[in-house]
Amino acid sequence: MPQHPVGTRTGPARPADGSDAFARVGPVADAVLYEGYLLYPYRRSSGKNRVRWQFGVLAPRDWAEAQGPEVPGVAGSCDAWRQRTECLVRVTAPDPLVRVRVRFLQVQRKRVERRTETGGHVPVEGLEADGTVHLSFDEAVPQECEITVPLRDLLVREREFPVAAPGGTTTEQLGAGAGRVVRERLPLRARALLRAKQLDGARSLFRLRLSTENTGAAGPLSPREEALRHALVATHTLLGGDGLCFLSLLDPPRWAQAHAGQCHNLHTFPVLAGGPGSCDVVLSSPIILPDHPQVAPESPGDLHDAAEIDEILTLRTMLLTDEEKREARATDRRAAAILDRVDTMPPEVFGRLHGAIRSLAPARPASPARPAAAAGQEPVPWWREGGDDGLCPATDTTLVGGVTVTAGSRVLLAPRGRGADAQDMFLEGRTAVVAAVFHDVDGGVQLAVTVEDDPAAELHGWYGRFHYFRPDEVRPLSADTTCTARGGPDHDR
Repeated sequence: MPQHPVGTRTGPARPADGSDAFARVGPVADAVLYEGYLLYPYRRSSGKNRVRWQFGVLAPRDWAEAQGPEVPGVAGSCDAWRQRTECLVRVTAPDPLVRVRVRFLQVQRKRVERRTETGGHVPVEGLEADGTVHLSFDEAVPQECEITVPLRDLLVREREFPVAAPGGTTTEQLGAGAGRVVRERLPLRARALLRAKQLDGARSLFRLRLSTENTGAAGPLSPREEALRHALVATHTLLGGDGLCFLSLLDPPRWAQAHAGQCHNLHTFPVLAGGPGSCDVVLSSPIILPDHPQVAPESPGDLHDAAEIDEILTLRTMLLTDEEKREARATDRRAAAILDRVDTMPPEVFGRLHGAIRSLAPARPASPARPAAAAGQEPVPWWREGGDDGLCPATDTTLVGGVTVTAGSRVLLAPRGRGADAQDMFLEGRTAVVAAVFHDVDGGVQLAVTVEDDPAAELHGWYGRFHYFRPDEVRPLSADTTCTARGGPDHDR
């Protein structure tokens, strides 16, 4: 068998390069890396910029465990000392090679110091030099560790690889002898544990497991601000390789559903990355993403809040006063870059932020619940409620599995694995009462429901706030049916 190099490369994140299979998902991975790094209005004085680093924080184990018991879930918004990714992969060529890239931010303390009359320096909150304001503030340096190993080696035993970032101090002298800016990073120590297991020999199916653990130390009673200096922040992972095709855990093929259900992910979740239809790269992120996530092509640059709307953030940034912009520029270099981009944005680029149509589909034919107008008659407005010629959500019906469902019907919630709202997935297996049957302008049907064991159901009904499900996402129940299992029965995805 040909020999492949095995080992790791650790260092600052490098620019994407076209020959790198991971480069295609670089924009999405960077959005995860800097999500919430610094939020609008990008000023140090803003309250929300005083509590930072909310995703993918891997702190030293002694400190993390002192904060309370570990939450055994995929949510990456809690401070922890480890992440675990488990995903499914098929081998498509002989002697496959596994590549892993662990990416994270290393907190860097920026300290502004004023020069004293005796030639020494003392820390200050801020300092102006040559017309520019400098503020003390924590920054971050992107780091990554790359692992390359043959798959066959991971079948024999679990392999351990170092993940680290060196410490260091740099000094920037400010003009006219006013003082200096000192940037200091503490060394980070972590490890990656990689293992593979064959699940189905006939289909060449394997489960790949990666654990990333902080092996550094911090005082268990240290404040969070200090512990973060020893932490890997916004930690996420890219997995790929040669001769490998990954399977979706969100929408696995029917034959692999049982294996997908046995993958246990902790504080991160893997999704297929790259363009639609590709299967050679997985992004395991502490932020919930769909398969094949993409950055909107209209987006002109990072605003550190990928869940927001670019146009809104851009407009708000434009409305900052000159004094507010001055403070933002002094807070962080990335904040200054955002302001520069917004202030110089061409009108045509700004215009593209206003909206986009991704696809167009022909109108659906009329359904029995939404009849077409007879010859010579005016079309029936779909929004007209009541009467024999219109629609009324309180009395309309729809068929679910051959059963007529209307307001007052009891149903079992079974959201689809693909395309379902993330919050709907938490309601899987719960029973609910249909409040109304709505028909949309495209001829589709939505069921407005209230969850039966929700203590606020009556209040939500009074306000007209409901959960909405498609007919194929519920199962009809008879009036005397009881269902206490939170997970609910299995259903086809």
